[in-house]
Amino acid sequence: MDSTNYSVVSEFVLLGLSRSRELQIFYFVFFSALYIVIVLGNLLIIIAVTSDSSLHSPMYFLLGNLSFFDICQASFATPKMIVDFLSERKTISFTGCIAQIFFIHLFTGGEMVILVSMAYDRYVAICKPLHYMIIMNHSTCTALVLISWAVGLIHTLSQLSFTVKLAFCGPNEVDSFFCDLPRVVKLACIDSYITEILIVVNSGILSLSTFSLLVSSYVIILVTVWFKSSAAMAKAFSTLAAHIMVVVLFFGPCIFIYVWPFTTYPVDKFLAIFYTVFTPILNPIIYTLRNRDMKAVMGKIAAQYLRPPKIAEMPFVTRIPHD
Repeated sequence: MDSTNYSVVSEFVLLGLSRSRELQIFYFVFFSALYIVIVLGNLLIIIAVTSDSSLHSPMYFLLGNLSFFDICQASFATPKMIVDFLSERKTISFTGCIAQIFFIHLFTGGEMVILVSMAYDRYVAICKPLHYMIIMNHSTCTALVLISWAVGLIHTLSQLSFTVKLAFCGPNEVDSFFCDLPRVVKLACIDSYITEILIVVNSGILSLSTFSLLVSSYVIILVTVWFKSSAAMAKAFSTLAAHIMVVVLFFGPCIFIYVWPFTTYPVDKFLAIFYTVFTPILNPIIYTLRNRDMKAVMGKIAAQYLRPPKIAEMPFVTRIPHD
C-alpha cells in the first residue's frame, strides 16, 4: 500500500431488514416471540431426550445434539437483531463482527455434519438392522458429535484466516442484520478477489461434500428397501421424509447464497433469516410432529410442568344428626 493515511474501521453499521419504524416494531415483536419458541422448543427436545429412558437411543441422541446446534445457531445474532430493532443506530464493534463470523460458520459447519450423522444412523438402522446397536454404540455416537464440532471449528478458523488480515479503512455499512462474511469482505479497502475465491471454495467444499453424502445415503437406503417390499419402501420413505425436508430447508438457502456470494440480491438477507432463524424452529416441529415416541414423551413433560397443582383433598365427614 502507499503512504496514504487510512482511518481504521473500529465498528460496522448493520443496515438491518428495514428502515421503516413501523416494520421494525412489528419485527421486534415477531422475532422476539419466534426466538422464545426456538429456545423453548429445542430445549424441550433436549430435556426429553436426556430425561426419558425410552429415548436413550442413537437417533434421539443425535437429535438432541441437533437441537443444541439449533439453539446456538439462532442465538449468535438473533438477540442483537431484536435489540437493534429498537435502536436508531445499529452498530457492532470490529471484534463483535469477527465473533459473529466465527460462530455462524462454527455452528453451520457442525450442523451439516450432525445431519450427515443422522443420515448414517438411518442407513444403518434400515439397511443393517441386525448390527445397528453394535455399529451405533455410545462410542460411535460420541465420536460423531465430536467430529461435527471439530469440522465446524476447522471450517470457521480457515474462514477467519482469510478475513482477519484484510484491511478495513473506508466503508463500514453491512447490508444485513449480522456480519455476513461475503458482505463484510466486500468492504475491505484492498483487492480481496483471491480472498473471495478462497472463502467460496472453503464453504463450497464443506457444503457440497456433506450434501453429497446426505443424498447418497438416502439413495442407498431407498434402493435397498426397493427390492424388499412396497411396505418396507413406504416405511423407509416415511422415516426419511422428515430428514429430507430438514436437509432441503437447511441447504437450500446456503447453496443459493454461496453460489453467487459476492453478487448481492435483495432476497439474500431474507434467506439468511431463513437458515439462522426459521430452520432452528422448523427442526423441532418437523421431527416431533412426525415421531410418535417424541410426541408422547414431550406430552408427558408438558403435562408434568404445566399441569396446575392439585388441591389437597380434605376428607368429607358426614355428620349424622341425633334426635
